[in-house]
Amino acid sequence: MKKICFIVNPISGIGKPKKTEWLVSKLLDTSVFDFEIIYTNARGHATELAKDAAIRNYDIVVAVGGDGSVNEVAKGLIGTNTAMALIPAGSGNGFARHIKTPIDIENAIVLLNNYSIETVDTWKLNEHFFLNIAGIGFDGHIAHLFESYGKRGLSSYAKLIFNEFKKYTCSDYTLEIDGKKIIEHNVFLMSISNASQYGNNAYVNKMSSIQDGIAEICVLKKFPLGASPLIALKMFTNSLAASKYATNYSGKNITIIKGDNKTHIDGDAIETASTISISCNPKSLKIVVAKNTKL
Repeated sequence: MKKICFIVNPISGIGKPKKTEWLVSKLLDTSVFDFEIIYTNARGHATELAKDAAIRNYDIVVAVGGDGSVNEVAKGLIGTNTAMALIPAGSGNGFARHIKTPIDIENAIVLLNNYSIETVDTWKLNEHFFLNIAGIGFDGHIAHLFESYGKRGLSSYAKLIFNEFKKYTCSDYTLEIDGKKIIEHNVFLMSISNASQYGNNAYVNKMSSIQDGIAEICVLKKFPLGASPLIALKMFTNSLAASKYATNYSGKNITIIKGDNKTHIDGDAIETASTISISCNPKSLKIVVAKNTKL
């Protein structure tokens, strides 16, 4: 009998976690799995619960929540033999979409009855860990505002972006990527990607792989408000790299000197020093994917 633990963020996204307990009882193959469901009660709690599950030799820990919840659970499982699975229940679910986990909660549970395990990269930004995308500049600014915005969801996020766009002041950045120094002026945002998208199928870089030990860096210069629909179209058609406002780099060891301390990791706002160092922890996390899924 395999042991599986569901770690549920009860306030994630738009209410999906409330369905979890009933649906797991209904859909999970209990002839294969002995399951436990635990609810988080504070930021960072999921990491401690995941660590404890790994110590207790659970085969799988399931993160039920958005990208922030996925980040916390993954952090507790790095370097262990316990695999992480996902039930997407957030606003964007970027990492879940990258690994082709069904967004529908019922299908995500059914996937657990017939799965494969892959081993993927994780990344560090100074002392912080990320699995999907880290962002500096405007998206870091938005992440900080969104934390206290109240109503969740894509429409709230879009409204906040629209309200803040004209007010935002761009900065210059100095990058060092695998020993090569680069200076970028008038930067609107900078994304450092392990996986490919922010969420809701808004892609940053179609070249991103979570198994190659390389981060993709997208530098987006300030663009006029009138160009916003085209930028959005390029994100949702996975062609942002082709925009005249975007410059793309890739590397394994990255240092960035920036003008502000507003940053996000997997959508969660953090404060950092003006100098940040980013490096890969190759093949450090086991994840559950659907059978025959190519990452």
